[in-house]
Amino acid sequence: MSIDPTPLNSHFDRRSALAGLGALGAVAASAFAQPATASAARPKVSRELLTPEQLGWDAAKNEYALPPLPYAADALEPHLDAQTMTIHHGKHHASYVAGLNKALGELAKIRAAQGDASLVKHWSREVSFHGAGHINHSLFWLSLAPANKGGGGEPKGALADAIKRDFGGQEQFMAHFKAAATQVEGSGWGWLALEPFTKHLLIVQVEKQQDLMPPGLIPLLGVDVWEHAYYLKFQNKRAEYVTAFMNVVNWPAIQARFEGAIG
Repeated sequence: MSIDPTPLNSHFDRRSALAGLGALGAVAASAFAQPATASAARPKVSRELLTPEQLGWDAAKNEYALPPLPYAADALEPHLDAQTMTIHHGKHHASYVAGLNKALGELAKIRAAQGDASLVKHWSREVSFHGAGHINHSLFWLSLAPANKGGGGEPKGALADAIKRDFGGQEQFMAHFKAAATQVEGSGWGWLALEPFTKHLLIVQVEKQQDLMPPGLIPLLGVDVWEHAYYLKFQNKRAEYVTAFMNVVNWPAIQARFEGAIG
């Protein structure tokens, strides 16, 4: 898996701004479908997974900024607590944005013969790790919503049909997804993803931010099971956290992501 060597510059259009992250293991390189806003109304279906604005892309500075939470930090109470949300977003996600900008900057220096070319491997790995962390978290926040703005309930329409086809029904899907996320070894993520060639759904485990995601999968719903995502409220009870997470999933947003991906 390679990183696009094209330098970041002010001439990047929307797709170009995302191209430098296209090879990251946690994100499908083939599609960028816009997630919905936290709204009870069904969002507009798009083929884009994330827009540059949702990734905090600043064309003037040629770097990423931390996107704001799409709701108040306490909006997902009592399921996800405000203190954890604040630290998770403002500290952990912010560190991935800073790490991504640092790595991209160092690679740009190397291309300009102003850096140590022997560190290309190191900085390329940093792009993969921090870039995946940034994208994963950007999707994570947009996949959640308060109960009165789309959070909770069950998927409908084509997504519900696909879940029934591929998992046997919502109950079987929920049991599988919770078990997979709970059993991730160490730190990582549990993902519901679309395999774009057969248009079937898969549940996969991702170690760290980017390892073990099969190439080409389009991420639909991911739960962060690093301890920083839940330890203040749930301590070591990861399974309870995953159950609480499912109570605030923004299924209209996930459905829009799915329908955009299948085209």
